[in-house]
Amino acid sequence: MTLALALCIGGSLWAQQELFSGMQIESPALNADGGVTFRYFAPGAQKVSVSGDFLPTRKISTPYGEMDAPGEADLTKNDKGVWEYTTDGKVAPEMYTYTFSVDGNRTIDPSNMFVNRDVSSLTSVLMVPGERATLYTVQEVPHGSVSKVWYHSDAAGFDRRLTVYTPAGYEKHDKASYPVVYVLHGIGGDEDAWVTQGRATQILDNLIASGKAVPMIAVFTNGNISQEAAPLENATGYTRPTMQLPKTMEGSFESAFGEIVSFIDSRYRTVAKKEGRAICGLSMGGFHTLYISLNNPDTFNYSGMFSAAIGVTDPNISPVYQDFDAKLKKYFDAKPALLWIGCGKTDFLYKSNEEFRSKLSSSSYPFTYMETDGGHIWRNWRIYLSEFLPLLFK
Repeated sequence: MTLALALCIGGSLWAQQELFSGMQIESPALNADGGVTFRYFAPGAQKVSVSGDFLPTRKISTPYGEMDAPGEADLTKNDKGVWEYTTDGKVAPEMYTYTFSVDGNRTIDPSNMFVNRDVSSLTSVLMVPGERATLYTVQEVPHGSVSKVWYHSDAAGFDRRLTVYTPAGYEKHDKASYPVVYVLHGIGGDEDAWVTQGRATQILDNLIASGKAVPMIAVFTNGNISQEAAPLENATGYTRPTMQLPKTMEGSFESAFGEIVSFIDSRYRTVAKKEGRAICGLSMGGFHTLYISLNNPDTFNYSGMFSAAIGVTDPNISPVYQDFDAKLKKYFDAKPALLWIGCGKTDFLYKSNEEFRSKLSSSSYPFTYMETDGGHIWRNWRIYLSEFLPLLFK
Protein backbone atom coordinates (compact mmCIF):
# COMPACT_ATOMS: atom_id res chain seq x y z
CA MET A 1 0.00 0.00 0.00
CA THR A 2 1.40 3.39 -0.97
CA LEU A 3 1.64 6.22 1.55
CA ALA A 4 -0.83 8.31 -0.48
CA LEU A 5 -3.38 5.47 -0.49
CA ALA A 6 -2.93 4.90 3.23
CA LEU A 7 -3.49 8.57 3.93
CA CYS A 8 -6.64 8.61 1.79
CA ILE A 9 -8.07 5.58 3.56
CA GLY A 10 -7.14 6.95 6.96
CA GLY A 11 -8.71 10.32 6.17
CA SER A 12 -11.88 8.66 4.90
CA LEU A 13 -12.24 6.54 8.03
CA TRP A 14 -11.63 9.57 10.24
CA ALA A 15 -14.26 11.60 8.39
CA GLN A 16 -16.78 8.79 8.66
CA GLN A 17 -16.11 7.76 12.25
CA GLU A 18 -19.62 8.77 13.36
CA LEU A 19 -20.98 5.98 11.13
CA PHE A 20 -19.27 3.45 13.40
CA SER A 21 -19.58 5.18 16.77
CA GLY A 22 -23.37 4.92 16.85
CA MET A 23 -23.52 8.44 18.26
CA GLN A 24 -25.09 10.52 15.50
CA ILE A 25 -26.31 13.81 16.93
CA GLU A 26 -28.82 15.97 15.09
CA SER A 27 -28.28 19.62 15.92
CA PRO A 28 -29.99 21.87 15.30
CA ALA A 29 -33.24 19.96 14.76
CA LEU A 30 -36.32 21.77 13.42
CA ASN A 31 -39.30 20.23 15.19
CA ALA A 32 -42.82 19.73 13.85
CA ASP A 33 -44.27 22.29 16.27
CA GLY A 34 -41.90 25.03 15.03
CA GLY A 35 -39.48 24.74 17.92
CA VAL A 36 -35.76 24.02 17.54
CA THR A 37 -33.64 21.57 19.54
CA PHE A 38 -29.89 22.02 20.05
CA ARG A 39 -27.65 19.18 21.17
CA TYR A 40 -24.01 18.87 22.24
CA PHE A 41 -22.16 15.68 23.21
CA ALA A 42 -19.94 16.35 26.23
CA PRO A 43 -20.32 13.63 28.91
CA GLY A 44 -17.59 15.14 31.09
CA ALA A 45 -18.78 18.75 30.98
CA GLN A 46 -20.24 20.51 34.00
CA LYS A 47 -22.19 23.23 32.18
CA VAL A 48 -23.23 23.76 28.56
CA SER A 49 -25.20 26.73 27.26
CA VAL A 50 -26.26 28.02 23.86
CA SER A 51 -26.13 31.67 22.82
CA GLY A 52 -27.91 32.92 19.72
CA ASP A 53 -29.99 35.65 18.18
CA PHE A 54 -33.08 33.40 18.18
CA LEU A 55 -33.23 34.03 21.96
CA PRO A 56 -34.33 37.29 23.64
CA THR A 57 -31.44 39.75 23.58
CA ARG A 58 -29.48 40.96 26.58
CA LYS A 59 -27.61 44.24 27.06
CA ILE A 60 -23.82 44.40 27.18
CA SER A 61 -21.36 47.29 27.46
CA THR A 62 -18.96 47.83 24.57
CA PRO A 63 -16.48 50.55 23.52
CA TYR A 64 -19.31 51.78 21.25
CA GLY A 65 -21.81 52.04 24.12
CA GLU A 66 -24.50 49.70 25.36
CA MET A 67 -25.55 47.20 22.70
CA ASP A 68 -27.83 44.22 22.27
CA ALA A 69 -26.18 40.80 22.53
CA PRO A 70 -27.59 37.36 21.71
CA GLY A 71 -29.58 35.70 24.47
CA GLU A 72 -28.39 32.60 26.33
CA ALA A 73 -30.01 29.39 27.57
CA ASP A 74 -28.68 26.37 29.51
CA LEU A 75 -28.71 22.83 28.12
CA THR A 76 -29.61 19.76 30.19
CA LYS A 77 -27.52 16.54 30.09
CA ASN A 78 -29.15 13.14 29.54
CA ASP A 79 -27.82 9.73 30.60
CA LYS A 80 -25.88 9.35 27.33
CA GLY A 81 -23.84 12.48 27.90
CA VAL A 82 -25.78 14.54 25.36
CA TRP A 83 -26.71 18.04 26.43
CA GLU A 84 -29.99 19.32 25.00
CA TYR A 85 -32.09 22.48 24.81
CA THR A 86 -35.43 22.99 23.04
CA THR A 87 -36.75 26.48 22.46
CA ASP A 88 -39.83 27.59 24.33
CA GLY A 89 -42.28 27.78 21.44
CA LYS A 90 -41.96 28.37 17.73
CA VAL A 91 -38.90 30.09 16.28
CA ALA A 92 -39.83 32.69 13.68
CA PRO A 93 -38.49 32.21 10.14
CA GLU A 94 -35.06 33.84 9.85
CA MET A 95 -31.38 33.14 9.42
CA TYR A 96 -29.85 32.95 12.90
CA THR A 97 -26.37 32.35 14.29
CA TYR A 98 -25.41 30.66 17.55
CA THR A 99 -22.55 29.17 19.56
CA PHE A 100 -22.18 26.84 22.53
CA SER A 101 -20.32 27.49 25.75
CA VAL A 102 -18.84 24.32 27.26
CA ASP A 103 -17.52 24.94 30.78
CA GLY A 104 -16.84 28.52 29.74
CA ASN A 105 -15.19 27.68 26.41
CA ARG A 106 -17.01 29.12 23.41
CA THR A 107 -17.34 26.81 20.41
CA ILE A 108 -19.38 26.25 17.27
CA ASP A 109 -21.78 23.32 16.94
CA PRO A 110 -19.71 20.26 15.82
CA SER A 111 -22.88 18.62 14.48
CA ASN A 112 -23.68 21.55 12.18
CA MET A 113 -21.59 21.94 9.02
CA PHE A 114 -22.97 25.42 8.27
CA VAL A 115 -20.57 27.98 9.74
CA ASN A 116 -20.48 31.76 9.40
CA ARG A 117 -17.50 34.11 9.82
CA ASP A 118 -18.09 37.65 11.05
CA VAL A 119 -14.73 39.47 11.18
CA SER A 120 -12.80 36.98 13.39
CA SER A 121 -15.75 35.25 15.07
CA LEU A 122 -17.12 31.89 13.91
CA THR A 123 -20.74 30.98 14.57
CA SER A 124 -23.01 28.13 13.56
CA VAL A 125 -25.98 28.93 11.31
CA LEU A 126 -29.63 28.12 11.93
CA MET A 127 -31.92 28.69 8.95
CA VAL A 128 -35.65 28.58 9.76
CA PRO A 129 -37.47 28.75 6.40
CA GLY A 130 -40.67 30.63 5.61
CA GLU A 131 -42.00 34.18 5.19
CA ARG A 132 -39.25 36.75 4.42
CA ALA A 133 -36.55 34.16 5.16
CA THR A 134 -37.57 32.41 1.93
CA LEU A 135 -35.62 35.16 0.18
CA TYR A 136 -32.46 34.01 1.96
CA THR A 137 -32.63 30.43 0.72
CA VAL A 138 -31.87 28.89 -2.66
CA GLN A 139 -35.15 28.44 -4.54
CA GLU A 140 -35.92 26.73 -7.85
CA VAL A 141 -35.51 29.90 -9.88
CA PRO A 142 -32.97 31.05 -12.48
CA HIS A 143 -29.68 31.83 -10.73
CA GLY A 144 -27.16 34.56 -11.33
CA SER A 145 -23.40 34.06 -11.40
CA VAL A 146 -21.00 35.14 -8.64
CA SER A 147 -17.39 35.97 -9.52
CA LYS A 148 -14.31 37.02 -7.58
CA VAL A 149 -12.81 39.75 -9.72
CA TRP A 150 -9.53 41.64 -9.36
CA TYR A 151 -8.99 45.24 -10.43
CA HIS A 152 -5.97 47.51 -10.15
CA SER A 153 -6.23 50.41 -7.72
CA ASP A 154 -3.87 53.28 -8.41
CA ALA A 155 -4.93 54.84 -5.11
CA ALA A 156 -3.99 51.74 -3.10
CA GLY A 157 -0.99 50.86 -5.24
CA PHE A 158 -1.94 47.20 -5.76
CA ASP A 159 -4.65 44.92 -7.14
CA ARG A 160 -7.82 44.60 -5.07
CA ARG A 161 -10.73 42.17 -5.20
CA LEU A 162 -14.45 42.60 -5.73
CA THR A 163 -17.31 40.11 -5.63
CA VAL A 164 -19.58 40.63 -8.64
CA TYR A 165 -23.06 39.20 -9.18
CA THR A 166 -24.47 39.09 -12.70
CA PRO A 167 -28.16 38.18 -13.04
CA ALA A 168 -29.52 35.06 -14.70
CA GLY A 169 -29.40 35.51 -18.46
CA TYR A 170 -26.47 37.94 -18.45
CA GLU A 171 -24.24 35.59 -20.46
CA LYS A 172 -27.07 34.55 -22.81
CA HIS A 173 -28.38 38.04 -23.58
CA ASP A 174 -25.06 39.44 -24.73
CA LYS A 175 -26.56 42.60 -26.20
CA ALA A 176 -28.39 43.75 -23.05
CA SER A 177 -27.02 46.33 -20.62
CA TYR A 178 -27.80 46.23 -16.91
CA PRO A 179 -27.98 48.76 -14.08
CA VAL A 180 -25.54 48.32 -11.20
CA VAL A 181 -25.96 48.41 -7.43
CA TYR A 182 -22.81 48.77 -5.32
CA VAL A 183 -23.22 47.08 -1.92
CA LEU A 184 -20.86 48.06 0.92
CA HIS A 185 -20.05 46.17 4.13
CA GLY A 186 -19.52 47.30 7.74
CA ILE A 187 -16.33 47.76 9.73
CA GLY A 188 -14.25 44.60 9.86
CA GLY A 189 -16.09 43.11 6.90
CA ASP A 190 -14.87 42.53 3.37
CA GLU A 191 -16.08 41.66 -0.14
CA ASP A 192 -17.44 38.33 1.12
CA ALA A 193 -19.59 39.68 3.99
CA TRP A 194 -22.78 40.52 2.12
CA VAL A 195 -22.63 37.29 0.10
CA THR A 196 -22.20 34.99 3.12
CA GLN A 197 -23.87 36.74 6.06
CA GLY A 198 -26.18 38.98 4.08
CA ARG A 199 -27.40 36.25 1.68
CA ALA A 200 -27.41 39.01 -0.92
CA THR A 201 -27.12 36.80 -3.99
CA GLN A 202 -30.05 34.63 -2.89
CA ILE A 203 -32.07 37.79 -2.21
CA LEU A 204 -31.23 39.09 -5.69
CA ASP A 205 -32.06 35.79 -7.41
CA ASN A 206 -35.42 35.49 -5.66
CA LEU A 207 -36.49 39.13 -6.04
CA ILE A 208 -35.55 39.20 -9.72
CA ALA A 209 -37.24 35.86 -10.45
CA SER A 210 -40.47 37.05 -8.80
CA GLY A 211 -40.45 40.30 -10.80
CA LYS A 212 -40.11 42.40 -7.65
CA ALA A 213 -36.69 43.66 -8.70
CA VAL A 214 -35.32 44.36 -12.16
CA PRO A 215 -32.32 42.32 -13.36
CA MET A 216 -29.19 44.11 -12.16
CA ILE A 217 -25.49 43.66 -11.58
CA ALA A 218 -24.39 43.82 -7.93
CA VAL A 219 -20.86 44.74 -6.90
CA PHE A 220 -19.69 43.90 -3.38
CA THR A 221 -16.63 45.96 -2.53
CA ASN A 222 -13.89 45.66 0.06
CA GLY A 223 -14.06 48.94 1.99
CA ASN A 224 -10.66 48.41 3.64
CA ILE A 225 -8.50 50.07 1.04
CA SER A 226 -5.34 48.96 2.86
CA GLN A 227 -6.30 45.36 1.98
CA GLU A 228 -6.17 43.45 -1.27
CA ALA A 229 -8.96 41.02 -0.38
CA ALA A 230 -10.63 39.01 2.37
CA PRO A 231 -8.42 37.30 5.00
CA LEU A 232 -6.34 34.35 3.77
CA GLU A 233 -7.20 35.32 0.20
CA ASN A 234 -4.56 38.01 -0.11
CA ALA A 235 -0.78 38.31 -0.05
CA THR A 236 -0.51 39.11 3.67
CA GLY A 237 -0.85 35.43 4.56
CA TYR A 238 -2.15 34.12 7.86
CA THR A 239 -3.33 37.31 9.56
CA ARG A 240 -6.21 37.49 12.04
CA PRO A 241 -9.18 39.57 10.79
CA THR A 242 -9.73 42.71 12.84
CA MET A 243 -11.86 45.85 12.92
CA GLN A 244 -8.79 47.94 13.71
CA LEU A 245 -7.67 48.55 10.14
CA PRO A 246 -6.07 51.69 8.69
CA LYS A 247 -7.72 53.83 6.04
CA THR A 248 -11.31 52.80 6.66
CA MET A 249 -13.12 56.04 7.58
CA GLU A 250 -10.66 58.82 6.75
CA GLY A 251 -11.60 59.50 3.14
CA SER A 252 -9.31 57.16 1.19
CA PHE A 253 -11.95 54.63 0.17
CA GLU A 254 -14.51 57.27 -0.75
CA SER A 255 -11.95 59.21 -2.81
CA ALA A 256 -10.92 56.09 -4.73
CA PHE A 257 -14.42 54.76 -5.40
CA GLY A 258 -14.42 56.13 -8.93
CA GLU A 259 -11.80 53.49 -9.81
CA ILE A 260 -14.31 50.76 -9.04
CA VAL A 261 -17.10 52.38 -11.03
CA SER A 262 -14.81 52.88 -14.03
CA PHE A 263 -13.59 49.28 -13.85
CA ILE A 264 -17.11 47.84 -13.70
CA ASP A 265 -18.31 50.03 -16.57
CA SER A 266 -15.32 48.96 -18.70
CA ARG A 267 -15.61 45.24 -17.97
CA TYR A 268 -19.38 44.65 -17.83
CA ARG A 269 -22.36 45.68 -19.95
CA THR A 270 -23.67 48.40 -17.67
CA VAL A 271 -26.08 51.29 -17.94
CA ALA A 272 -23.14 53.65 -17.48
CA LYS A 273 -24.96 56.74 -16.29
CA LYS A 274 -26.49 58.07 -13.09
CA GLU A 275 -29.91 56.54 -13.81
CA GLY A 276 -28.29 53.12 -13.95
CA ARG A 277 -26.36 53.26 -10.66
CA ALA A 278 -27.27 52.68 -7.02
CA ILE A 279 -25.15 52.43 -3.87
CA CYS A 280 -25.96 51.16 -0.39
CA GLY A 281 -24.22 49.88 2.70
CA LEU A 282 -24.47 48.91 6.35
CA SER A 283 -22.84 50.70 9.29
CA MET A 284 -19.41 51.80 7.97
CA GLY A 285 -20.75 50.97 4.50
CA GLY A 286 -23.65 53.33 5.15
CA PHE A 287 -21.11 55.98 6.16
CA HIS A 288 -19.20 55.38 2.93
CA THR A 289 -22.47 55.45 0.97
CA LEU A 290 -23.39 58.83 2.42
CA TYR A 291 -20.10 60.53 1.61
CA ILE A 292 -19.61 58.87 -1.78
CA SER A 293 -23.11 60.03 -2.72
CA LEU A 294 -22.57 63.59 -1.45
CA ASN A 295 -19.25 63.94 -3.26
CA ASN A 296 -20.57 62.42 -6.49
CA PRO A 297 -24.13 63.78 -6.90
CA ASP A 298 -24.15 63.04 -10.63
CA THR A 299 -22.99 59.42 -10.30
CA PHE A 300 -25.63 57.60 -8.21
CA ASN A 301 -29.39 57.95 -8.54
CA TYR A 302 -30.24 55.73 -5.56
CA SER A 303 -28.55 55.61 -2.15
CA GLY A 304 -29.33 53.32 0.78
CA MET A 305 -28.03 53.80 4.33
CA PHE A 306 -28.53 50.80 6.62
CA SER A 307 -27.78 51.50 10.32
CA ALA A 308 -25.29 54.02 9.00
CA ALA A 309 -22.57 55.79 10.90
CA ILE A 310 -23.13 59.44 10.07
CA GLY A 311 -20.67 62.09 11.22
CA VAL A 312 -16.92 62.48 11.73
CA THR A 313 -15.17 63.95 14.75
CA ASP A 314 -12.85 66.02 12.58
CA PRO A 315 -13.94 67.00 9.05
CA ASN A 316 -10.42 68.23 8.36
CA ILE A 317 -9.06 64.69 8.09
CA SER A 318 -10.21 64.71 4.47
CA PRO A 319 -11.87 67.08 1.99
CA VAL A 320 -14.41 64.27 1.52
CA TYR A 321 -16.01 65.22 4.85
CA GLN A 322 -15.85 69.01 4.53
CA ASP A 323 -18.67 71.38 3.54
CA PHE A 324 -21.30 68.83 4.52
CA ASP A 325 -24.35 71.11 4.29
CA ALA A 326 -23.29 72.56 0.93
CA LYS A 327 -22.70 69.08 -0.49
CA LEU A 328 -26.02 67.90 0.89
CA LYS A 329 -27.78 70.74 -0.93
CA LYS A 330 -25.91 70.02 -4.16
CA TYR A 331 -26.82 66.34 -3.84
CA PHE A 332 -30.54 67.09 -3.61
CA ASP A 333 -30.33 69.82 -6.26
CA ALA A 334 -29.23 67.00 -8.59
CA LYS A 335 -32.60 65.32 -7.84
CA PRO A 336 -31.68 61.76 -6.86
CA ALA A 337 -34.46 59.22 -7.32
CA LEU A 338 -34.13 57.83 -3.79
CA LEU A 339 -32.37 58.29 -0.47
CA TRP A 340 -33.39 55.30 1.67
CA ILE A 341 -32.59 55.05 5.40
CA GLY A 342 -33.15 52.09 7.71
CA CYS A 343 -32.33 51.68 11.40
CA GLY A 344 -33.26 49.43 14.32
CA LYS A 345 -34.99 50.86 17.37
CA THR A 346 -32.24 49.72 19.72
CA ASP A 347 -29.31 50.32 17.37
CA PHE A 348 -26.46 52.20 19.07
CA LEU A 349 -26.43 54.49 16.01
CA TYR A 350 -30.15 55.27 16.29
CA LYS A 351 -29.65 58.76 17.74
CA SER A 352 -27.23 59.91 15.04
CA ASN A 353 -29.60 58.57 12.37
CA GLU A 354 -32.49 60.39 14.03
CA GLU A 355 -30.51 63.64 14.02
CA PHE A 356 -29.63 63.16 10.35
CA ARG A 357 -33.28 62.60 9.45
CA SER A 358 -34.20 65.77 11.35
CA LYS A 359 -31.63 67.68 9.33
CA LEU A 360 -33.11 66.35 6.11
CA SER A 361 -36.66 67.15 7.17
CA SER A 362 -35.77 70.69 8.27
CA SER A 363 -34.62 71.42 4.72
CA SER A 364 -37.52 69.48 3.14
CA TYR A 365 -35.11 67.02 1.55
CA PRO A 366 -37.03 63.86 0.53
CA PHE A 367 -36.09 60.46 1.92
CA THR A 368 -37.68 57.10 2.69
CA TYR A 369 -37.30 55.68 6.19
CA MET A 370 -37.80 52.20 7.64
CA GLU A 371 -37.56 51.44 11.35
CA THR A 372 -37.35 47.90 12.65
CA ASP A 373 -37.03 46.15 15.98
CA GLY A 374 -33.59 45.13 17.18
CA GLY A 375 -30.18 46.70 16.98
CA HIS A 376 -27.01 46.58 14.91
CA ILE A 377 -27.61 43.13 13.44
CA TRP A 378 -27.54 41.24 10.16
CA ARG A 379 -31.20 40.36 10.55
CA ASN A 380 -32.06 44.02 10.00
CA TRP A 381 -29.57 44.55 7.18
CA ARG A 382 -31.01 41.64 5.20
CA ILE A 383 -34.45 43.19 5.63
CA TYR A 384 -33.22 46.58 4.47
CA LEU A 385 -31.53 45.16 1.39
CA SER A 386 -34.64 43.19 0.44
CA GLU A 387 -36.72 46.39 0.79
CA PHE A 388 -34.25 48.63 -1.04
CA LEU A 389 -33.59 46.51 -4.13
CA PRO A 390 -37.21 46.45 -5.44
CA LEU A 391 -37.21 50.27 -5.49
CA LEU A 392 -34.28 50.56 -7.89
CA PHE A 393 -34.24 51.34 -11.60
CA LYS A 394 -38.00 51.41 -12.00
